[in-house]
Amino acid sequence: MKYSFGLVALAAFATAAPTEVEKEAAKIAPRAACTTAVKLAAGSNPFSGKKFYANEYYAGEVAAAAAQMSDSSMAAKAAKVGQVGSFLWIDTIARVPLVADTLSKVACGEIAQIVVYDLPGRDCAAKASNGELAVGEISRYKSEYIDPIAAAIKANPNVAVALLIEPDSLPNLVTNANLTTCQASKSGYEEGVAYALKTLNLPNVAMYIDAGHGGWLGWDANLKPGAEGIAKVYKAAGSPKQVFGFATNVAGWNAFQQTPGEFSTATDAKYNKCQDEKRYVNAFAPLLKTAGMPNHAIVDTGRNAVTGLRLAWGDWCNVIGAGFGVRPTTTTNDALVDAFVWGKPGGESDGVSDPDADRYDSFCGHEDAFKPSPQAGQWNQAYFEQLLANAKPPF
Repeated sequence: MKYSFGLVALAAFATAAPTEVEKEAAKIAPRAACTTAVKLAAGSNPFSGKKFYANEYYAGEVAAAAAQMSDSSMAAKAAKVGQVGSFLWIDTIARVPLVADTLSKVACGEIAQIVVYDLPGRDCAAKASNGELAVGEISRYKSEYIDPIAAAIKANPNVAVALLIEPDSLPNLVTNANLTTCQASKSGYEEGVAYALKTLNLPNVAMYIDAGHGGWLGWDANLKPGAEGIAKVYKAAGSPKQVFGFATNVAGWNAFQQTPGEFSTATDAKYNKCQDEKRYVNAFAPLLKTAGMPNHAIVDTGRNAVTGLRLAWGDWCNVIGAGFGVRPTTTTNDALVDAFVWGKPGGESDGVSDPDADRYDSFCGHEDAFKPSPQAGQWNQAYFEQLLANAKPPF
């Protein structure tokens, strides 16, 4: 999604009075967790034999969206989206309590999925998803963000948890090192990710470190530096055994397998052999292994059902015509891919399209970006309905 620009992400949510979505989610009673501690063995597929937990925050958003639909058949299809297991983004300190709340509702046989996403100077190459912590606030990141997340997971040892670690961060240090914002964020990114990996290295946890996608680190010149940069931080954390590998296409649009590739006819295509995420995983994984790190992957298929929509590979914001992709599954037909997952909650905006708005990023004003769109992370009803209408397989 980027190699010299910002990747889509989620922004801060309001944290005052509970929203209608949160009230709806709170109505659902907790289910029984396992009676014994969960241990996710290094080298195994942590998703195997488990149901992908459908977190109730997103389910509440989807229920509210379905209630707005006058077409009963579309509303029925929308309701099914809320039953799909997707990742819950913890993108502010104020949202950290959602971790404990979520884990209390996960049944035995399910696996919770959480995105860890609040580094100081977050998303240094974009504007739409800049975070709450300023460059240098690494102590707050550790004590107010990572430590409480770890405490919540420790308090729920009988729940399996998959963690997607800090989208955008380490790939930005490879491809956007010329930006002063990324230069300023570098030490905090590396220290923060290493601290997260070390602190969250718990027996019931499987961690995957974000590695961009084929259109970002898949370029010939980026593959090896990208793998070595991620492995460097992994080793700085003490090579924690609960790191299972890397995540690709998070909040992205790339097909998992497509021949020829979506951008295979571009003038610079000869410099990128990773024309889909399958080719990217199979090019990146051996380099990670050589660098001394576990190399299995998870791939986000949440919004990649329709390709050929972007005018350029780098267009990442609310792409017009997109659809929900393959549902989360461990049937990937690739030994290196543990699971297809829904990393991005479809319907939550990538960024605001109003050029006069705070945190406006020009990519959200591109011709292939959906308009109007609200601030990153806020619900976009019309866009959700588009994703639903274009879903493959359909709901």
